[in-house]
Amino acid sequence: MERFAPLALFFQLTACEKEDSETPATEQTIVEIAAKDPQFSTLVAALKRVKLDATLQGAGPFTVFAPTNAAFTALGVDLATVSDQALTEILLYHVLGATVKAGDIKDGQTYVSTAAATGPGGAALSVLIEKSGAGVKLNATASVTTADIVAKNGVIHVIDKVITPLDVVGHAAANSNFTSLVGALGSASGDLVNVLKGTGPFTVFAPLNSAFAAISSTVATLNADQLSKVLTYHVVSGANVRSSTLTNGQQVTTVNGEQFTVNISGSTVTLKDAKGGSAGVVLVDVQAKNGVIHVLSSVLIPAKL
Repeated sequence: MERFAPLALFFQLTACEKEDSETPATEQTIVEIAAKDPQFSTLVAALKRVKLDATLQGAGPFTVFAPTNAAFTALGVDLATVSDQALTEILLYHVLGATVKAGDIKDGQTYVSTAAATGPGGAALSVLIEKSGAGVKLNATASVTTADIVAKNGVIHVIDKVITPLDVVGHAAANSNFTSLVGALGSASGDLVNVLKGTGPFTVFAPLNSAFAAISSTVATLNADQLSKVLTYHVVSGANVRSSTLTNGQQVTTVNGEQFTVNISGSTVTLKDAKGGSAGVVLVDVQAKNGVIHVLSSVLIPAKL
């Protein structure tokens, strides 16, 4: 099955290249550049502690979204108390396995895969890159303050906050396209927000705001239990179902006990619900630490409400 084109990427940064007084930055590695810049002393110490400094000295190429010392302070976590495993996950969540310069990234919004391969089954965790009039953000929290510090093995973009891996609820909350879904999860019965923050794994077929707007009159008539039935019709529990495993005609059993059908025609995938309605899959494989999200153009309606 072909991967879908992601939501349009938007990312436009101001180019900035640092140079060491003796050696041009383009002849230094990412770690060498960071080690000579006092604002990255916490980052460099963390990399050395878990031996990722050696990795980022390698050929790469890499893109590193580099938090400053102030960013680590703002995190409010004593890194000395964080396990090596957890620290490694956080640090790799700031790394991409390719050189991505400012000019390579087009306007829009998208998810990219990070070097933190700690999702269910070793899947690479996703991060949201988003640009608005206020600038460029990662996961709606960290802003890029300086871009395109070019090294011989990649590029550094400086950010003002540390980003941490998100669960499926965190990813929904970070994306302004899912405010209706997040609101519905909070209004439904069954404490769905906390359930979806659990270990999982979960596969969530997430309708966009426009999908909820299209049936707003119907949603307004649903009580909390009925709303829960609709929302749990979009969730598969116990599996991290990546798009590559979906097949034409596949019957998917959801948390509410009902099924929907997967229809694949070339690169077009739609889901047929129990009422005969159809929802297009517009984005796939947003990987969270406890599951995966696929984005829908319409809300699936179960047979029993």
